[in-house]
Amino acid sequence: SDIVDELKEALERQPATKDKEEKKALRKKKKQVRELEEYRDKLIEYDNHLDTLGGRNSYSKTDPGATFMRMKEDAMKNGQTKPGYNLQIGTENQFITDFRLFPNPTDTLTLIPFSHSFQYRYNRLPNICVADSGYGSEENYRFMQENGIEAFIKYNYFHKEQRPRYTPNPFHAESLHYNEGEDYYVCPMGQHMNRIGTKRDKTASGYITESARYKAKRCEGCPLRGSCFKARGNRIIEVNHRLNQYKRQARERLLSEEGIKHRGRRCIEPEAVFGQMKYNMAYRRFRHVGEDKVTMDFAFFA
Repeated sequence: SDIVDELKEALERQPATKDKEEKKALRKKKKQVRELEEYRDKLIEYDNHLDTLGGRNSYSKTDPGATFMRMKEDAMKNGQTKPGYNLQIGTENQFITDFRLFPNPTDTLTLIPFSHSFQYRYNRLPNICVADSGYGSEENYRFMQENGIEAFIKYNYFHKEQRPRYTPNPFHAESLHYNEGEDYYVCPMGQHMNRIGTKRDKTASGYITESARYKAKRCEGCPLRGSCFKARGNRIIEVNHRLNQYKRQARERLLSEEGIKHRGRRCIEPEAVFGQMKYNMAYRRFRHVGEDKVTMDFAFFA
């Protein structure tokens, strides 16, 4: 912006001339400076939009703190997005013990900051955490374990695994035999799949996940290849051993006597509270604009 102002001042200081070519060149330069000013103003506007967005993909012009999300109540049945907040509540015997608003629609990213909110409010972390599969991630499981919280948190496919007719896919990586001592997998044809490296990925929260990569030696001519995989070359699988360990621990807890009790209460704890709010008290929408005012509004309601 300083350069544009300097160019503009330099052109204004130029003496008047009667030469047509010089006049034409001066007009061209002034036009270019005006275009630069427009580009500069647009860049400033875009920077302001990006600052308002933060880590989100969208925001509402009438309420910059709100993010466009797909709502559970979709009257048009077309997946229309509306500006809103992701309300997270903690309950005990259908009483709201804590709540917090989040600008992101993904529940996975809310569990850890919500736990910190609980700690700030009560000066301690909860002893037990019960949540559905939307919160079952490696980062959340690790946080619970490191902070001594007994986590009864479902993971993806937990409900599918509990179906009477469920049979695991024999060609899936989790169904293959794993030799932990020598760190290799055995494919359905009995071929060893040796480790070839480690893949690292970063989640939206910045958490780094590590997946071990294993490769078969020779898949050419294998009679099971059509069912095993369809890519070219030899099959490569990626396995997150840490996440699998957390899933095994979660499965053991969830299927225990205490886990069954908590799972039974999970469907009547927060859902009953939301039912009271929406249908008995007609509290279906926030009545204010702005995160601070919406937080205050729900705090009075809770």
